[in-house]
Amino acid sequence: MTKIKDSVVWVTGASSGIGEQLAYQLAEKGAKLIISARRKEELDRVKSNCKSETVETLSLDLEDEFSLKQRAKEAGTIFGEVDILINNGGISQRDTILNTSLEVDRRLMEVNYFGSITLSKTLLPKMVERKKGHHVIVTSTVGIINTPFRSGYGASKHALHGFYDALRAEHHNDNIKVTIVLPGYIKTNISYNALVGDGSQQNKMDPGQAKGMSPEKCARLIIKAIENNKTEVYIGGAKEKLGIYLKRFWPKAAAKAVRKLRVK
Repeated sequence: MTKIKDSVVWVTGASSGIGEQLAYQLAEKGAKLIISARRKEELDRVKSNCKSETVETLSLDLEDEFSLKQRAKEAGTIFGEVDILINNGGISQRDTILNTSLEVDRRLMEVNYFGSITLSKTLLPKMVERKKGHHVIVTSTVGIINTPFRSGYGASKHALHGFYDALRAEHHNDNIKVTIVLPGYIKTNISYNALVGDGSQQNKMDPGQAKGMSPEKCARLIIKAIENNKTEVYIGGAKEKLGIYLKRFWPKAAAKAVRKLRVK
């Protein structure tokens, strides 16, 4: 079991959605909590709503590698070294491959992939030294079974699986744990904020997102997975979970099914 109470937990993407709900629930469980996102005013709002005195904000930009390294070092001085890093921050995409510029593809990788692994790689040496650490990475069901209109987003999530599977294997003997979380449709603003081909925001919610699981329930299931040291956990409706198993055991059937999905 991973103990939340009195552990130093750092959550990115904590200004809304799943990250915000993780902040509230982790605070209730007695974590020494660091919450991060770009918008300082929103972080302050979340902090004020947390039922805990041990919550601090640390604003960051997942596209800025140099500042991320500095923030990771700073995080270790707030309550002591970070015990649990929850890489939850990221952006999505809603457009075809033909319409999506390479600049958008690169931004998706920079934020979703390089932003997350920069924090993990910066914190890792101290975790190895202490023989204690837990990396939690929030990817997506599209990290296994991608759909149309999410080519760059899905690619960035696939990449996270590759990196964190290797991290888990390399540092098993150092007592470093890795939990990969794959949410399906969760009712957040991720589709509203998703990038279209020219880099602007979609500014509307997808039908599937609107009918998705609440972020409160999703956060609760993520914390349960962390506490139980789960290697990988699928969160969402039956159809999203079925899609993952279909991809693994019947890839041809999965490819056919994906073509028929209403994903935008």
